[in-house]
Amino acid sequence: MSRRPFHRAGEAERRQDLITATLDCISEYGLQGATVRQIAARAGVTGGLIRHYFTGKEQMLQAAYREVMMTIGTTAINAAEAAGSDPRRRLHDFVIANVSPPIIDPRTLSLWAAFISHVRVDPEFARIHRENYLTFLGSLEELLTAFLAANGRTIPPEECRKLAIAINGLIDGLWLEGSLAGDLFDDQALPRIALESVESLLGGLKLSGPDGPNDTK
Repeated sequence: MSRRPFHRAGEAERRQDLITATLDCISEYGLQGATVRQIAARAGVTGGLIRHYFTGKEQMLQAAYREVMMTIGTTAINAAEAAGSDPRRRLHDFVIANVSPPIIDPRTLSLWAAFISHVRVDPEFARIHRENYLTFLGSLEELLTAFLAANGRTIPPEECRKLAIAINGLIDGLWLEGSLAGDLFDDQALPRIALESVESLLGGLKLSGPDGPNDTK
């Protein structure tokens, strides 16, 4: 196991280094196999310094899970924000980002799978999961509302929530497919399937442009 070179860092950077080291160790040794000593060695710090930032391993795991969930959620949200003001392009890029690297990634999936069993038994894990899930749904609902309005359609909030849940379920399934068996698909397969499926859920309204599923013009 490689040790990171020592350098002076601020509080926020040091804490982030410890979270990254925690994720690295979980990826290598599993949730139970990753120890505080291994995490400290990976981060290039002492166990005593870890206790300055975290009360123990459980709090480190919670912070690491929050990092995984936020990374998955914010990557797609940021893609929509970067797409500009056009509602079609924003929703299009949001969908594409969710079924493309770096969200589709075997390591990310393995980390998520390692953590997910804690959600049902640890209240803090459950809170983190719920918080990120609702944030994701809220962002998707905003994108859907704007897109539908641009196409002359208005739906009640409760119907928009149902639609967002359905699209999220679709995205989750394709994320699993792409992360577990990515070698079975060409680069365009999952984005194309995702867009066509979302378009079907939207009653045939088109997200893809004339140049194909990845067109964002």
